[in-house]
Amino acid sequence: MKAHEREQLIKDINVLLHQAYDSTLVKIHALLKRIDDIDDEEDLKAIKEAREDIRINGTVSWDEIQNEIRNEINKDVA
Repeated sequence: MKAHEREQLIKDINVLLHQAYDSTLVKIHALLKRIDDIDDEEDLKAIKEAREDIRINGTVSWDEIQNEIRNEINKDVA
């Protein structure tokens, strides 16, 4: 989402929030909190999976990455 689209969306949501009943605001807050909690859970799961992958498969050193980049550049130049 582009910055101006995000800003407009926030403005539109803000207008609707100001028009909402208090009970609706409480429900919206609960939903947003739950979405945030789910995002946090998904992030933690991804981190755990990445750590497990590193534990099983090891890691790639910075030197190896640099060599791969050089090899790709050399292929493109040749």
